[in-house]
Amino acid sequence: MGYYIAAEGRRAWGHQIPSELPNKRMYTMRQPLGVCGLITPWNFPVAIPTWKTYPALLMGNTVVFKPAGETSLLGQKFAEILIEAGVPAGVFNMVLGSGSVIGDALVNHKDVRMISFTGSTETGLGIAAKCAPLNKRVSLEMGGKNPVVIMDDADLELALHAVLWCAYGTTGQRCTACSRVIVHEKVHDKFLKMLVEGAKKLKVGHGSKPDSFLGAVVNEKQLKSIHSYVEIGIKEGAKLECGGAPLTKGEHAKGHFYPPTVFSGVTSKMRIFKEEIFGPVLAVIKAKSYEEAIALANDTEYGLSTSFFSRDVNLCHRASLELESGLCYINAGTTGAEVSTPFGGWKNTGNGHREGGPTVIEAFSDIKTVICDYSGKVQRAQIDNN
Repeated sequence: MGYYIAAEGRRAWGHQIPSELPNKRMYTMRQPLGVCGLITPWNFPVAIPTWKTYPALLMGNTVVFKPAGETSLLGQKFAEILIEAGVPAGVFNMVLGSGSVIGDALVNHKDVRMISFTGSTETGLGIAAKCAPLNKRVSLEMGGKNPVVIMDDADLELALHAVLWCAYGTTGQRCTACSRVIVHEKVHDKFLKMLVEGAKKLKVGHGSKPDSFLGAVVNEKQLKSIHSYVEIGIKEGAKLECGGAPLTKGEHAKGHFYPPTVFSGVTSKMRIFKEEIFGPVLAVIKAKSYEEAIALANDTEYGLSTSFFSRDVNLCHRASLELESGLCYINAGTTGAEVSTPFGGWKNTGNGHREGGPTVIEAFSDIKTVICDYSGKVQRAQIDNN
């Protein structure tokens, strides 16, 4: 991200706009907002702070950074790197503490002109509500319930490996992780068998071990939350195909480990289909047609990342238009966004800003329009143009 944003610093950010009148020049420029409060989560404790900090500094702002409590040490290391790189005193600042205290102070401080938040939808909407009466800019990246749609003509082997990675890589603890798989009824049973067999083969272990596919869940609270959703799924009538209980013996005795979990027989009314779990739990649902598959994919309050597998190029392009999400992958999983592309979601995932790619500077700057009249006389726009 550092290299990318450094390159963005050499782009022409403004626009030259032709005037309707002679001897008149108009253009736009981008200028800093002021103090930006950056509130980041624990799941990408260095990456997400860089995605916010670098563009904020590039645009001439100062930063007050609040990392998640679980990853305060990594936040400190990031701050030390910036100091070592020569960022002037007072330009980048870090504060530690709970979100309810420190985060709230940032949101309500009159000198903080912008809040950039990544985290849960509940917290993000609360921040937006507090920023609104202060007329304070807020950029939100919140929850997701990301689907993979698999049509009857899809490359099932390709889809399998994509689902295993985007559902269980990082133990499902990422905003773009796949948590729903919508499979055409013609290939549903075959793919479900492949998925369960593949999930059972994945190694759960210490994150530093090369053969570990899934590491630990972040803490005991999250482990209990994940397991509570598994219990909810069972009570709702979904069929537990594999996983479904914390791992507590042997190498898993010291830590918070949860195995790859697959539910089948899921319906769109179930909570495990609707709500973000943020763990290695997949809900598999059957669709009779393309239209039903798209409707199921869109049947959620979230709209971050979607994935569509098919060999039909026409259907792929149609799906890219009809899936309601800020990110849409064709024949690839729901994770893997590159820093050079806009990142963010629709509906209750975001509020329109994109913290990634060339659009990231829009979140951290304001536009000024400059009108320079060198005609030597008063020219009245929209009046003297006949």
